[in-house]
This record gives sequence, structure tokens and C-alpha cells, in this order.
Amino acid sequence: MIVPGVTEAPRQGRAGQRPLVSIRTLSKKFSNGTLALRDVDLDLFPGEFVSLLGPSGCGKSTLLRIISDLSQPSAGTIEWPGADRADAYGKAEHSLGFVFQEPTLMPWAQTLENVTLPLRLRHMATGEANARAEAMLALVGLKGFEKAYPRELSGGMKMRVSIARALVTEPKVLLMDEPFAALDEITRHKLNDDLLAVWERNRFTAVFVTHSVFESVYLSQRIVVMAARPGRVMSELQVDAPFPRDNLFRTSAEYAHLCRLGSEALKAAIEA
Repeated sequence: MIVPGVTEAPRQGRAGQRPLVSIRTLSKKFSNGTLALRDVDLDLFPGEFVSLLGPSGCGKSTLLRIISDLSQPSAGTIEWPGADRADAYGKAEHSLGFVFQEPTLMPWAQTLENVTLPLRLRHMATGEANARAEAMLALVGLKGFEKAYPRELSGGMKMRVSIARALVTEPKVLLMDEPFAALDEITRHKLNDDLLAVWERNRFTAVFVTHSVFESVYLSQRIVVMAARPGRVMSELQVDAPFPRDNLFRTSAEYAHLCRLGSEALKAAIEA
């Protein structure tokens, strides 16, 4: 479904590249009978920033968990045609990071230890792991906090640590499940800016779950609007505003227009 004024993003990607991730007729039914997702079709392309926008209970988080292989679909397929290599079982290697709604840091570990965790699980040498973690902490604005414990950090700083930990393995796909929802507006805007700066520098594929039309328009190149349960893709909004984006974009007529289109698309999806 295409809402008036909302353009459908082409399946071929902006430059005709093949998808990194391809989802077809995907459905998820839980053991209690709840149908969370139904016939979801979605392509994710290399280096793009996509937001999943929809009401609570529309299956956005469930879709992320299926993409990350933390949950299995009841029907349909998810493939990685853009994967460079296969794992030991012949399956496409999933190069991804996951930022959850809560930072999920180890409370007994210092910041540097929290960020190096996925590298240590891969048996990377301590010196190399620490160097990569320190560089990533500097990139997310936490240089000087390497020895701080989670209890000594603000909510926004904890989320920065979580993002650094997800990115330290240099994933091709970064999945983010409403990471800034619990933060105040000033902190949220700052983290939006910092996230875009990291994305522009590293150009991973970003998939960002949010309830906020305003946040999705500010961050994204493409917004996928999902209907309430059972979750399904209702429309897509292309956001062609150039990067970098800043407060001038937030106060522009173009931003206001795109937010209005996003609000209309979300309203139509809720009423579907």
C-alpha cells in the first residue's frame, strides 16, 4: 500500500545493488497463538539507514530478533544474498550487531571490558581488542571513560557503551530496538546526531525501530511503516534529504512536510 505523497522504495536499491538481506512472506506465530507478523516482504541494502515505524505490538522487535537469528520465523524466508562468505555449515555468515532497548551492560565490568566482550568471545588478543574498543569509545564520545563502571554513567552514556559494543566487531548490519526511547529529548537528539555521524563514517546497514515519526524522518533514508498486529508492511517513505543532518533540517519546511507524510502513513497503518 502506498499512502498519497509517500513513495515506494525500489527493491533494486538506490544504485541497482542487490539486497544484503532479503525477507519474503515472513510470518511469526507464537506458541500461545499470537500472530505477531504476517507475510512481511522487506529488502535491506548495503549502507542504507532504515527505520521500522509502527505502533506497539506490531512486531517490529520480533522482526529484528528474526533477522538476528535470535528467533525463528513460522513461515517465509530470510536470506543474505549480499553476504561475502558462508559459515562452517554453508549458511551465509550474519555480520551484525544488536543494540537493545536497555544497554544490558555487565554491572561488575568497566566500560572497556563491556565493549571488548564480543572480541574476547572471538578469542582476539587482549591488546588488539583493547585498541579497537578504545577507538570505538572515542568515536561515540566516551574517550576518558574506559575505566568507569555502568553505575557511574548516565543513561545516555550507557547507551553509547552499548552502541560501541555492537559496532566494535565492525558488523555490516546494526539492528537497534528503540535504543533512545527512555532518554530525555535533549539527550535523544544528541545521540541521534552522534549515531548518524558514526553511520556516515562506517556505512553499515542500520535498521532502527522507533515509535517516533520525528526520529524516523531525522535519521532515515527509508521508513518502513508497519500495521498493528499482525505486523505487516503497509507503506514506505523515502527520505531524500542530504546528510549530514542537523538542527537546520529539524526546523526546515522539508522536515515538517516529511513528518506530516509519515504521520499520515502511520495513521493509515493503525487504521488498516
